[in-house]
Amino acid sequence: MEAHSAALFMTLLLLLSSIAISNADLYGNPSPPPPPGGPAPPPPSAVAGKEFPPQSVLCNDPFTKCFAHNITCPQQCPSFKPADPTAKACVIDCNTPKCEATCKNRTANCNGVGSACGDPRFIGGDGIVFYFHGETNRHFALVSDQNLQINARFIGRRPEGRKRDNTWIQALGLRFNRHTFTFSARKVAHWDHKVDQLAFTYDDQMVHIADGHLSSWSAPDSPLSVERTANHNVITVTLPGVLEISSSVVPITKEDDRIHNYQIPADDCFAHLEVQFRFFDLSERVEGVLGQTYRPDFQNPVKRGVAMPIMGGENKYRTSSLSAADCQYCIFDPETASSAEAKPLALESANAMECTSKFSNGRGVVCRR
Repeated sequence: MEAHSAALFMTLLLLLSSIAISNADLYGNPSPPPPPGGPAPPPPSAVAGKEFPPQSVLCNDPFTKCFAHNITCPQQCPSFKPADPTAKACVIDCNTPKCEATCKNRTANCNGVGSACGDPRFIGGDGIVFYFHGETNRHFALVSDQNLQINARFIGRRPEGRKRDNTWIQALGLRFNRHTFTFSARKVAHWDHKVDQLAFTYDDQMVHIADGHLSSWSAPDSPLSVERTANHNVITVTLPGVLEISSSVVPITKEDDRIHNYQIPADDCFAHLEVQFRFFDLSERVEGVLGQTYRPDFQNPVKRGVAMPIMGGENKYRTSSLSAADCQYCIFDPETASSAEAKPLALESANAMECTSKFSNGRGVVCRR
């Protein structure tokens, strides 16, 4: 009986030892407790914290101003795609007058040329600030050229006692060649910056882009690409040689609501897009709420020096959907774009223009080439 008890005790001891070892590291230390419920944190970047020599570009296009120049990124921003999403990225444009690299945030600059933010406040290609309110739940052409169409869907609400809607850009739709691409901010009641609220489609099919800084997606049959420039809600859309879009999803905060008296309801924080466009291939015929301001012959009609200079044109630029090119002034026609006689615009001066403002609301913006 004692021998049987001893054997049973030894068996139990060996079993407990094997369980302890299976939950220990190689040194016999117990493993840490499992993390609390919820998704595991993303793994650290493989290059975070490491130092690399500054990147550079050899300008090999003989039609650019900086042809044969080797332009190197400065130490302040040595990388085109920094591992830290808050760090500035190096930008090299072989058409800039000084043939120098610049450091820029990889998010939309709402005080920069080509931007559209808030209750849509634009800065045109001519550097002039204007507002275009559009209409709630309607679509408008921001850019319409022979090879490119960009529409925006507006959301909004009319506070009690106001004569017009407050509106924001909720989605963008692109058409190029025979393709369409859209991205939009989802409707959400309560904002959480750790939850992604972007939705994408390509040629009418849903597209999934994994969360995480520098996560990317490329179209299977066109040069279009999308890259996340933060873990959530911030992206860069690139169509090489045509355009680049920096965009972020942001909510109407309680402070915004208090200051502007938007009277935002409890079930919708009106998540919307802040965007900034950089164009590389526009014609002198380009149309659209924003596109027209890049034409050299455009005479901007907005009143200068007022608190809210309004740009009209709702009837000219209204489209039937996010991907339609059927507004009165739309000229998108990819079938004839290659044989068109319209001259391309020289866009380096607009892309190199820098704008600053001493006020958080953007009044007093000054743009310099």
